Amino acid sequence: MDKVQKGQQDFSIYHKGAVHIRSMRSIHTSNTEIIHIIISWLAISYAFAILLLWSKSGTRPSSEELFNGIFNPLVISLFTVGISFIIHEMSHKIVAQRFGSWAEFRMSPIMLLLMLVLVYQFGILFAAPGAVMIYGGNVGRRENGRISLAGPLSNLILGMAFFLLLSEQGLLYEIGRYGVIVNITLALFNMIPFGIFDGRKVWDWNKPVYILVVIATLLLLYFFVAPQLIPPVDKMPF
Repeated sequence: MDKVQKGQQDFSIYHKGAVHIRSMRSIHTSNTEIIHIIISWLAISYAFAILLLWSKSGTRPSSEELFNGIFNPLVISLFTVGISFIIHEMSHKIVAQRFGSWAEFRMSPIMLLLMLVLVYQFGILFAAPGAVMIYGGNVGRRENGRISLAGPLSNLILGMAFFLLLSEQGLLYEIGRYGVIVNITLALFNMIPFGIFDGRKVWDWNKPVYILVVIATLLLLYFFVAPQLIPPVDKMPF
């Protein structure tokens, strides 16, 4: 998810603590952004791990499960939904910076807390940990559409990469399985063509591109995600 802010912006307030990635000269970050990404990554991964515990027993996880039984679900979560979140947001950021904008991720503490409460109390994962804030640059409808499309496309590519792990066994298989499910589902979810979703800006920019991406995502959902929703015969590694 990304948010484009209009109007004049004083970029000097962001220079303090800036970190320049030399191997990718056009990409800039800051200590603040890195901290926000790490906190959001850990929070959304822990929330998904709680959801996995819910799916295992069908009831709210006990205090003992949240501490002693969380390790394997947390590992799966860190490398699936956690990585998917980072790649999605950084894809928005990179494309926005290529258009000359200031772009950094900012977490939403209230939404992170709400996410954890909902998933623990009701087994419902509503993940909106924050967004890439975008200011300035040469960003019109075309550029905004491309910035928004970058996130879902990155999830589709990542989902196909996780598919390679389905030939493995045990924990690696589960990482691949949930990696496929999470990324392709996340791509489709973000292509909703209204509200704050990426799909609205893609639709406003180029309707044929929007339709092509949605059809491709639905096909991947049918051929790759649907078969993974059937639990494997072997017991899950947690």
